[in-house]
Amino acid sequence: MKNKILKRILTAILATVMSFSIAGCGNTAGSEVTGSNETETTDSTEAASDESSEQKSTEEDLGAYSIRTDANGNKIDLGGIEIIVRDFNAGDGTRPEATDAYTEARYEYIDWAQETYNFTIKEMAMGDWGSCVQDLVDYVAIGGDDNYYIFHMRTADEVFAAINSDLVYDAATLSCVDFTEDKWVDAVSELYGKGDSIYGFRSYNISNALGGRGMYFNKRILQEAGINPQDIYEWQESGEWTWKKFEEVCSAVEADTDNDGVIDRYAMAGPKSIWFTMAVYSNAGNFIGKDNLGKFFNDLESGVTMEALNWANGIWNTYDAHKAYPEDAAWNYWETVFMNGEAAFAAAELWRAGSIGSTLLDDFGFVCYPKGPNATEYANVCSDAAYYIPSCYDAEKAWKIMFAYDLYTEPVPGFEDYAPWRSGFYQQFKDTESVDYTVVRLMECARPAYDTSVPGASPDDVINGITEDNTPAQQAESLRPTWAALIDAVNQ
Repeated sequence: MKNKILKRILTAILATVMSFSIAGCGNTAGSEVTGSNETETTDSTEAASDESSEQKSTEEDLGAYSIRTDANGNKIDLGGIEIIVRDFNAGDGTRPEATDAYTEARYEYIDWAQETYNFTIKEMAMGDWGSCVQDLVDYVAIGGDDNYYIFHMRTADEVFAAINSDLVYDAATLSCVDFTEDKWVDAVSELYGKGDSIYGFRSYNISNALGGRGMYFNKRILQEAGINPQDIYEWQESGEWTWKKFEEVCSAVEADTDNDGVIDRYAMAGPKSIWFTMAVYSNAGNFIGKDNLGKFFNDLESGVTMEALNWANGIWNTYDAHKAYPEDAAWNYWETVFMNGEAAFAAAELWRAGSIGSTLLDDFGFVCYPKGPNATEYANVCSDAAYYIPSCYDAEKAWKIMFAYDLYTEPVPGFEDYAPWRSGFYQQFKDTESVDYTVVRLMECARPAYDTSVPGASPDDVINGITEDNTPAQQAESLRPTWAALIDAVNQ
């Protein structure tokens, strides 16, 4: 079977190598895991059964693939287990048809891994977006069952409550995986971890990578204001895409084009929460911080965070189109304004690219949120959904699951430098720069959003309270005692 697989992979690669020559980001690990896997010394037909007697495993080099063996040279055998990744975004467990060379090669590799190590794995929708956390809680409460599950759970206060209640297995204790490998999203491991423990994990290789937030821009409006849209990308590449540069562009864009005394070309229109939130992160600030001991603290009143909130408030009141909205406008009225081509910029989520592309008639681009004076790089904050092993499993069962999942998320032989998430984004954006210059950066610059780790402490509590009559400093002061109690509860 191996020769057949290799021939098919080589054929696919040779036939499509030009179309898949784009280098990936955050996905530079090779196809082989080198000396980081451990398993108990057993005979050749049994998997590890007791982590306390683990020994270093080795790998037999077979070219495109490598066999993971225990210290005695025995191939690791998982005993025919079936692993189900409970993903509320998945289907019925049936594998979609491969429509490109990468997917075909990945399927071939997974088939080989399943046959070689005697297991099966599939992604299946069980529960839904709303129930996924409670599903894990209920499952652990009954002590689990004979199934081998990995739970995919949305970001929510309940997730951190489950972690704090010891309902999730510490994957960092499992020697079969090395979370320092490039394929694992560091920001996710950090966000869903404590000290050396890692409870939630996510790979770049099996999903649309990460979410993100940036600035969509209308190219027609910029051109009408005398600004070359390509300059936005060039400023981003050179590091000149800063708060100051953004203000300069806004000043040039906003105008009363028909001279009736009313502004009709706005610099920006977008959700207030994202505008203020990204201002904080773009200046290397935080709403909630985390110290070297793993303890959370209120970072609202730090100099860099206050600087960001004050700047965001000034720009919001000067250039955002909300000041001209109807009195009864809904919270998302900004979508109407931006989609109608009445504003140049919108700070919004990456996942909106598809809807913007299908609705906005004008050509558009996408750049990172402009960089604040305290920042050295562009910002992306990560609070993405992660994957978890329930704590009711014993060490042997958890080890087997993680061993298989580590194989499942390996870079595909022959496509080690290929980022599978790129192709989807190329279809959503109207220019390649949005992906090659911006989305790539969002993947590279992700850092944890620690406010999600403290149930009840939301940036919206800060942002919604900021008005013309209530400054950021006043709002931060009013939240101080409430946030102190919430943070103390988590730090205990």
